[in-house]
Amino acid sequence: MMSFHAPVPKAHLLFGFSPRQFLSTSILMKFPTLLALTLCLTASAALAVDAKPAATAPRKRAPNPVFAPIEDQPGLPRVLLIGDSISIGYTLDVRKLLEGKANVHRIPTNGGPTPNGLTNLKTWLGDKKWDVIHFNWGLHDVKFIVGEDKAKIVPVETPAAKHQVEVGEYEKNLTALVAQLKTTGAKLIWCSTTPVVAGTPGRRTEDVPNYNEAAARVMKAAGVATNDLYAYALPRLGDGNQLPQNVHFSPAGSKMLAEKVAAEIGAALQKR
Repeated sequence: MMSFHAPVPKAHLLFGFSPRQFLSTSILMKFPTLLALTLCLTASAALAVDAKPAATAPRKRAPNPVFAPIEDQPGLPRVLLIGDSISIGYTLDVRKLLEGKANVHRIPTNGGPTPNGLTNLKTWLGDKKWDVIHFNWGLHDVKFIVGEDKAKIVPVETPAAKHQVEVGEYEKNLTALVAQLKTTGAKLIWCSTTPVVAGTPGRRTEDVPNYNEAAARVMKAAGVATNDLYAYALPRLGDGNQLPQNVHFSPAGSKMLAEKVAAEIGAALQKR
């Protein structure tokens, strides 16, 4: 059977003991300080071998205040915003601009493309009365994908790449969505899709006007008012309002969009 001898500090040299003598219980008991030192060193060595780094708990992302439910102020009209990340960007500013004038809600997620709207609109509308609904779908419809992988946007020149929702299907989907929205009795405001600047990955600049034209036909036939946010934003994309080669807007750009959205909603509330 193999014997094991723990590493011994060189303190035995100071006291004239051999390593074996230093470790003997009788010697150590005569020198309490040495006993304590030996025990500490042994424990430290054991801890160094057995200790494992503590697992780092994953950091939870703080909830987005945009999606926090709001408590209605009695007596004020109820407004619902439906849209993608562009509307997420301007929601809080619209809410602030209409403070004391309307209870401004939004759907609790990114609205995505029109098929997502067809799937979820009933849930988003709920069973409470809406006075004004400001809505948009478009940027997710025009993005390029391959096959059925709708979560992954690809460069427009990718072989077999196609729009997530082709313009004909987009127009058909909007027609169905508007019909469902009209059952609420709310004042409806269609918001045209904002510009795609040149060089934006996975989307083409010229597609947005084409899809907006299809939407305009739907809204005209249904008698729905339009907030032409595309025309409003187009000459204002500079000065850092829209991020370079990106569909998204800076905080200043989102605030700029919010001013137009709040003005359109405010005008609709006065006409109801």
